[in-house]
Amino acid sequence: MNDTQPQPALREWRAHMTDPLRMAIFAAIAVILTVIGPFNTSDVMRALPRLAYWAVIAVSCYSVGYFGNQLAQRWTDGKSVLMRALTAAALTVVGVFGVIYLINGLAIGYWPTGTALLILAGNVAVISSVITFVFQIANHSATAASTTAPAPTTPPAPTTPPALLDRLPFDKRAPLVALSVEDHYVRIRTTKGEDMVLMRLADAIRDVGDTCGLQVHRSHWVALDHVTAATRKGDGAMISMAHGPDIPVSRANVPALKKAGLLPA
Repeated sequence: MNDTQPQPALREWRAHMTDPLRMAIFAAIAVILTVIGPFNTSDVMRALPRLAYWAVIAVSCYSVGYFGNQLAQRWTDGKSVLMRALTAAALTVVGVFGVIYLINGLAIGYWPTGTALLILAGNVAVISSVITFVFQIANHSATAASTTAPAPTTPPAPTTPPALLDRLPFDKRAPLVALSVEDHYVRIRTTKGEDMVLMRLADAIRDVGDTCGLQVHRSHWVALDHVTAATRKGDGAMISMAHGPDIPVSRANVPALKKAGLLPA
């Protein structure tokens, strides 16, 4: 016989009941009910026994409701919220009535019968059902909110600026647009302007970092994000840029443009 299934539920219940905040709430409820002394408990019990009585009532009834809701959730899986709430309420009412009837009999010798028993059952049914429905609705709303709320988006990790920009004046450091060779210099074009730097094109391309680009000519490199158009011109092509003049594409680099989607295959 498999008797391991209830153990996870018992472990969850123990963790649930030993939560410091929940224990403080139980203590506060017991103190308040002890001071108020409802249902004539102040007439039949002294303060300390009355405090113990209400503490046992609070913990026991809450535990019964906890297990009732757990069973209802398991038995009505896939059914409506109303069916789950009705099942949980029925289980809780029966359990709480049994607990209160037994505790009252053992603590103060009160074993009601007849009309008194019906009144006790009616009070338990109304109070337990209302509390159970409130908990079921609150739990359903929280679950629905957690499943429909959009997942928080993770901001993109900051990218390291290309090392090539360190060679430019501060007022021209911006996203790269193009690189062009002129004699022994490389003209570095950004969205904020351009400047001439003494270096090889191969070294400049190496320092563009994560910038998505393409060498389209032995003398030119372009950042693909700033290409606005590409057209065939003879055996080669011509690229229009968002900033600055057009850039020629050599015949050997036309296939690369097609692969990048800038020209029809």
